[in-house]
Amino acid sequence: MTIELLIHAIVRQTTILIAQLATSQGVRAPLAQVANQVFMDLVRELERQGLSRKVSADMFGMGLRTYRRKIQRLSESSTERGRSLWEVVLEYAKEHPLVTRREILTRFPRDDEAQIRAVLRDLCDSQLLFSSGSGPNISYRAASDEELALLQRKLGPDGLDELVVALMYRDGPLTLQQIAERAQGEASVIELTLERVVAAGRVERLEEDGVVRYLAQALVIPLGAPAGWEAAVFDHFKALVTTVLSRLSANRSTAPDDPIGGSTYTIDVWPDHPLAEEVYGSLGRIRTMLGDLRKRVTDFNQAHELPEVHTRAVIYVGQCLINEGNESGG
Repeated sequence: MTIELLIHAIVRQTTILIAQLATSQGVRAPLAQVANQVFMDLVRELERQGLSRKVSADMFGMGLRTYRRKIQRLSESSTERGRSLWEVVLEYAKEHPLVTRREILTRFPRDDEAQIRAVLRDLCDSQLLFSSGSGPNISYRAASDEELALLQRKLGPDGLDELVVALMYRDGPLTLQQIAERAQGEASVIELTLERVVAAGRVERLEEDGVVRYLAQALVIPLGAPAGWEAAVFDHFKALVTTVLSRLSANRSTAPDDPIGGSTYTIDVWPDHPLAEEVYGSLGRIRTMLGDLRKRVTDFNQAHELPEVHTRAVIYVGQCLINEGNESGG
């Protein structure tokens, strides 16, 4: 019961974060595939941990047959086995100068119509398809490689470079396809980003046995940078989750000198409190201390070859200020 309560609480906070990100800075990010993505990511992680599909189905409250059918429906097209519906619909649209929704539904007769509509909305929201008209005769045209490149140039990096670097820094080395899957983006767009960050020396291009992978050795987003907050949010969240997972997999007891774990301190102050400014300045002091430590370690590492087997210490620090009560006194 306690674990269930913890899961529900974490899901609640995560959905709040997703909703805020989806509407930040006036953006209305598409969310049509989020629920399906969450389900499939959970399925893959449970399988990675060695759980059978029968056990996983029980955890979702499903029969094994229903569970398998849902995985099949979400992971591949019922018409085109072994390929995702998102992938085959986009490919079909690319094969035609113009295609109607009616033609798409006819092309994939064994796929759920509501699911196809959701995929089409997602592709349009991602600007991989352009639509015109309405109703069953609404038509779609796939964006050309030139249009995708032009769109990317007009938008500018806008934090995309930093986010892609963050993915490779935490999970690399990764292939182009793996990066595109994690970024939920078109491979041609991600490839342009990789060309920029490789040319800038921020990412290494590694080739072994004919397979090209990309790796970032560092991720630094300066304070006050106009772009890159998306990568910072991802990196903060990734560090938090990784730390919690490390604690779950280790002995749950803690000690003051334990190198793995986290602590949260809540301190109540008010405007004329004698220690208020000292509390508010905590984040700045810790940033200065850790920035100096990282520089000294980096200087040493540049003078000495980094061993293949080494330890990466990820230290996450966060601080927020919450105004409690009614400041007007009413």
